[in-house]
Amino acid sequence: MKKVVGLGEILLRLSTQDCLKFSQVNKFNADYGGSELNVLTSIVNFGLPVEFITRLPQNDIGDSAVMQMNKYNVGTSFIPRGGERMGIYFLENGASMRGSKIVYDRTHSSFSTIKTGMIDWEAVFKDANWFHWSGITPGVSQDAAYVCVEAIEAASKLGLTISTDFNYRANLWNYGKSPSEIMEHMVGLCDVILAGDYASDKYFSIIPEGKTEEELQRSLSEKLMERFPKAKKIAITNRGSISASHNTWSAVLYDGKTMHKSTTYDITHIVDRIGAGDSFMGALIYGLNTYDDAKALEFAVAASSLKHTIYGDVNLVSKQEVENLMQGDLSGRVSR
Repeated sequence: MKKVVGLGEILLRLSTQDCLKFSQVNKFNADYGGSELNVLTSIVNFGLPVEFITRLPQNDIGDSAVMQMNKYNVGTSFIPRGGERMGIYFLENGASMRGSKIVYDRTHSSFSTIKTGMIDWEAVFKDANWFHWSGITPGVSQDAAYVCVEAIEAASKLGLTISTDFNYRANLWNYGKSPSEIMEHMVGLCDVILAGDYASDKYFSIIPEGKTEEELQRSLSEKLMERFPKAKKIAITNRGSISASHNTWSAVLYDGKTMHKSTTYDITHIVDRIGAGDSFMGALIYGLNTYDDAKALEFAVAASSLKHTIYGDVNLVSKQEVENLMQGDLSGRVSR
């Protein structure tokens, strides 16, 4: 089997317990996560080999992160070590009508100081057929953006399928370059795009037209394909936020002609929605390597719906659990 490669920053996640506010806590749960890593962990969990490229400090925290990735069978053979520290994000879990909050502490992180030439991309991409990155990575620093361009161009030269999740983060992009200056060339080399109207506007001033949700989704997909003609598929997720703990979830997948629509799931009593979009992307990549487009979309939406029931950044459900949900098993019964 060909492997999937991802580039991005792994972060130490410090989250409040029991939906407490930051001002109430004197201890945090410590976990690891990050968009591209979350994507890869889903993929390897479903059965495809993966390799993650990041940069980690040469200390016990960096070692612990590698151990965590290895626990989930994520390849770490090409990770350079060095720099000052691992990036951190603090998560305050919301409840009911109070939304969650995230505070980043990632300035001067090891990944933010990664340099071009540190990674042998030909060696990394040997036996690979897919490369994934997200808009978070070039937003971290100018150096991270240069390395992301280096990776995308190498993957394109070698004929890999390239995917991206726009993942606009307003708290990043503070190193003097606008997102549009950086993202245009990189997205132009992508085959599969996970987009949204907010990020599309922020990155490229692309605004969909239409009155209904279906018209807006088709308009956005068509405008993105017109702007980026290499793109073969555009995916858009749809979250309906009834409260912090009750959402609806669905998605569409457009191939230039057909707009596939998924089942809509009603997700009550959400355990953790962080990483839901990443779990969708990971399951979609697996699905596009395994099924036809319609089934790949249904697999991705079912998998990411289940992610809302899993604590932490990473989706740990099995392929069988996803298929059971696709077949209509909503019972939540004990498996004996």
